[in-house]
Amino acid sequence: MAESLSQQAAGPGQQAPSPSGVKAGRLPADQPQPAATTKVPGRLELFLGFAKIGALGFGGVGPWARHVIVEERQWLTEREYAEVLGMGQILPGPNVGNAAVMIGRGFHGLPGALLASAGLYIGPLCILIVLAMLYDAYGALPRVAPFMTGVAAAAAGMVIGMALKMGFNLKPPVQLVAVGLLAMGAAAWLRLPLPLIVVILAPLGIWISLRLARKPQP
Repeated sequence: MAESLSQQAAGPGQQAPSPSGVKAGRLPADQPQPAATTKVPGRLELFLGFAKIGALGFGGVGPWARHVIVEERQWLTEREYAEVLGMGQILPGPNVGNAAVMIGRGFHGLPGALLASAGLYIGPLCILIVLAMLYDAYGALPRVAPFMTGVAAAAAGMVIGMALKMGFNLKPPVQLVAVGLLAMGAAAWLRLPLPLIVVILAPLGIWISLRLARKPQP
């Protein structure tokens, strides 16, 4: 991971370095090779891409981050993005913010990390200041509460939809699907703290992945 994040992009039009530590098009033997190739963004494109993610990410930037990075700009493959996002999830701080640092540094070193982070947060900061002023002035009105409830429901639906789409595209084995369902149940029904869920289930998922990777193919 550390070595791949320190690699510099060779230039526009060439194959992108893999911030997740997996070279594009070089997956383990038991995994299918991706059909799509990735692109290396310039520094301005990197800043503007994350600025778009931050500006559109009402209720959570996760779904928009995946759409822009994987589908629209094609900076990472689906698997690479899932690996970077997973690493960002277990580190302190917002997961997409951590992912922005890793992706930016993977492409353009420290300047890339700063540009990606700045682009991600500058739009929401400006919008938040305006919305905070409006909420302070009109938050007590009866019609405001239903509006906030509707926004929260839409945001939850976007997060669930992103998780399902990533699962369909990655096609994880049944064992890892079971680990994901356990994590969802622990968070949604048992209401366990997220760090505890990661400490318990992340080693299990890693162990299962290693066993599947070592299993001889028929």
